[in-house]
Amino acid sequence: MDSTESLIEEDKKMRRLRFIVDLTAQVLAQERMTIDEALDLLNATRRTVLRLFPGKEDTYDIIYGRRFERILRERFESARDEQENAEG
Repeated sequence: MDSTESLIEEDKKMRRLRFIVDLTAQVLAQERMTIDEALDLLNATRRTVLRLFPGKEDTYDIIYGRRFERILRERFESARDEQENAEG
């Protein structure tokens, strides 16, 4: 494989990565799901991304792990607060 083909393949992998991560973020933010379902989705996303980029666990955790944690925190803490307000 020459360098042009290599660059094209890398570009395809990066576009696929962005699509997977953006779709996961949208589903986490918008779909009705339990925390367990959300964590299952995140684990599946992580496995998929690491199949594309083996050995990049630390990079994934730093970049995407933090993004997903923020979404989960915002989503599920606000749901918990709403539930507590309804009960109290």
